[in-house]
Amino acid sequence: MFAYTLLILLAGGLQVLAARVKVTWDVGYLNISRDGSTTWRAIGANGQLPIPPVYVTQGDILELTAINHLDKPVSLHAHGLFQRNSAYYDGAGFTTECGIPPGSQFTYIIETRDQSGTYWVHSHYGTEGIDGLRTALVILDQDASLLDEYDEDVLLALEDWGQEPNDNLLERLKTLSLVGMPPNHPSVLINGINANLSQPIRFTPGRRYRLRVISMSFTYWFKVRLPGHTMQVIEADGIYSQPSAADGLDLGPGQRYSVIITAQELLEFNYALNVTFYSNFIARMQGLTPRYHQVPIVYRDDAPIKTFPMIEDHEVKWVDELFMEPRDKQILLEPVDQHIVRNVKALTRELGIPSYAFGDYAYDPVPVPPLFTALTTGDMALSPSVYAPQLNAIILQHNHVVELELRNPDSLIVHTYHSHGHAFQVVESGPVHKNSSIPVKRFRGRQPMRRDTITLATGRYVRVRIKADNPGVWYQHCHQEQHNFSGLAFTLIEAPDVMQRTLRVPQEMLEFCRVLGHPTQGNSAGRAGSDMTGIKPPLKIHGLPDSTSGS
Repeated sequence: MFAYTLLILLAGGLQVLAARVKVTWDVGYLNISRDGSTTWRAIGANGQLPIPPVYVTQGDILELTAINHLDKPVSLHAHGLFQRNSAYYDGAGFTTECGIPPGSQFTYIIETRDQSGTYWVHSHYGTEGIDGLRTALVILDQDASLLDEYDEDVLLALEDWGQEPNDNLLERLKTLSLVGMPPNHPSVLINGINANLSQPIRFTPGRRYRLRVISMSFTYWFKVRLPGHTMQVIEADGIYSQPSAADGLDLGPGQRYSVIITAQELLEFNYALNVTFYSNFIARMQGLTPRYHQVPIVYRDDAPIKTFPMIEDHEVKWVDELFMEPRDKQILLEPVDQHIVRNVKALTRELGIPSYAFGDYAYDPVPVPPLFTALTTGDMALSPSVYAPQLNAIILQHNHVVELELRNPDSLIVHTYHSHGHAFQVVESGPVHKNSSIPVKRFRGRQPMRRDTITLATGRYVRVRIKADNPGVWYQHCHQEQHNFSGLAFTLIEAPDVMQRTLRVPQEMLEFCRVLGHPTQGNSAGRAGSDMTGIKPPLKIHGLPDSTSGS
């Protein structure tokens, strides 16, 4: 079994010619206990969990092959990769593909020419990612100036791990009331193993460590601190930033940071990297939520661990993307051509089952993936009428500047918004409701930080901007999977006229759809024009009004 201890790489002098890196995952079931508690049927690759992290160097082409030995389709999404000119490799099930049928295999081609940093790969079909089909993806830098900033590279992959296959939980959500239903308190995995057995990180006095922290979570948040040391944040979600000091990181599902930590000069003490696992919308229960774990930071084997007084969260300087600046100095995108407001909406239906929406309707997959609709309906692809209402489709014109205002009026539930195909500029956050004490915060200077996943805190909005320069159909969703499955998603149909001239879907993908019984052309129902016969009616959810202005 692969021993997933912390991987340390020599950073200095890394100069590697671009290459084709081939990785094959034989995807199948295995019965395993990863947290020392329960054994259940999980999903792994090549007969093992955790799946080894994938390392490539910027400029490489990653060929990731999935051989499907499950009894259901599978897909793979490289979280944070733009898939420019190849949206069909994005891996979003029922958005850009129908999935790889059982007994079949497919190779995703992932270009890294324009990106480096910290990412991850996970299934984007059903609950397969939550059930184990996920791992870190690190794109090493070629830029010598970046490599000179640290001496060693350390990976810290954080996961939530349930007590049973998540298909079981989804089925119970369909049949049981949430009222009185026992909460699901997952365990914590650090670098693939039980967090209570975390492997130590060895520090050498004076050396500089790049710590890549990935939240490969689908439900809970993580807070990470190393008392006695200062973190210099240099990356958020694959976007390099000007170094900024912070005492701690607060990561929602899907978020990533890189920090540089300079080791102490003395060998007098060892330290503890504190990892807090929490959720603000699940009732506190001692020993279950929040949970506290420590990763030993070892300077000397026989040294005592230095203790620090407890401090409250509000006393900690947490990283904040609004106070960060991108290293590439990309200025604010303006003027805005299209301003879009979308509110998180919720509906509790019969049996207490919740549904959510980013728009008027709870998102629900349709027979024809919207990418195929955009590619096969000619001029009609520019009309919302060919996309079923439950896709909450927003059509963007090529190279337009788009401002999205994402609003969470809820007083209890926090969400994380993840954008496929883009890293957005984070422009502003503030209160949804009038007379709120929540302050308005706006980015500083002329260069807002970018990232691809952001927290939508209770009672707050965030404003983000993108330039519609990546033609494709891009899934936008909450990365808490229960909310995603319950409809909290929408799609960006980006420059369909340009897509039709530039994108050619691999024939294998079209054949997979036919094997799985899905049409590959026409509107969402596989028909002409706006005829949606055969699609179940969308679930309308009422809430604060949404709006779209501009072209």
